[in-house]
Amino acid sequence: MRKGLYEKFGKGAIRCLACANKCVLPEGKTGICRVRKNDGGELNLLVDGKVVAEHVDPIEKKPLYHFLPGTKVYSISCVGCNFRCAWCQNFDISQATEIIGRSRTPSEIVEAALRHGCESIAYTYTEPTIWAEFVYEVSKLAKKNSLKNVWVTNGYFSKECLKLFAKEKLIDAMNIDLKSFREEVYRKYCGARLAPVLDSMKRVVEQKIHLEITTLLIPGINDSEKELKEIARFIFSLDGKGEVPWHISRFFPMYKMLDRPITPLKTLKKAEEIGRKVGLKYIYIGNV
Repeated sequence: MRKGLYEKFGKGAIRCLACANKCVLPEGKTGICRVRKNDGGELNLLVDGKVVAEHVDPIEKKPLYHFLPGTKVYSISCVGCNFRCAWCQNFDISQATEIIGRSRTPSEIVEAALRHGCESIAYTYTEPTIWAEFVYEVSKLAKKNSLKNVWVTNGYFSKECLKLFAKEKLIDAMNIDLKSFREEVYRKYCGARLAPVLDSMKRVVEQKIHLEITTLLIPGINDSEKELKEIARFIFSLDGKGEVPWHISRFFPMYKMLDRPITPLKTLKKAEEIGRKVGLKYIYIGNV
């Protein structure tokens, strides 16, 4: 059991407050993410301390190019996600239907990060929002040991979730996926909404958390010139200076999108050119 991001919702139900889904959970049920459960009117975080993946990565792999460049980051993940992205590259763990993972305490994770010479810990590969209470405990201990905390996220965290971390300055950097600038794309392919993601990015900038944004360009889904301009203009608007880095990533057929072609290099170059014209100063083409 974890005290944290939920509230009572009458007749034994609880409402989860971790992400923008705000799932109402009757007794014994889990939310969309499958890892947050109502047990006796209390939140049971099923993945608490259950780490399914842990690796030492270069910080640039997150991708973060303007935060602790050239350093190593200790990356960890638990199973589950609050999205259902048809192109997910980590679908084997993000869409897992059973709780798997090695039992790890915050102390063990921090010790491993220090032992491997890492300067930060990344909560990544799936969606850290849905295991936020576990992230919170690791983050506090990381800070006490002079380690930075990095979120690689879809940006669907709630205001309550961000506030929990921001009030103690526990998040140092984020890379947020901006999957599209179309509501219908988010609904059809991710099972989510666009507006909460845009709102999250604005709040992150307001909190002075370092932010970089990634867009995976998928042929026929989000690669029109009109949409690319809208994405670039929104990113520029976040600080009004164009200094928020934009990572443009190449799509390869994956998961439920095996019939889509690989993103042409000319599409990536077109997106870069559009971003430059809008005024973005830092644009990086990845996965090529």
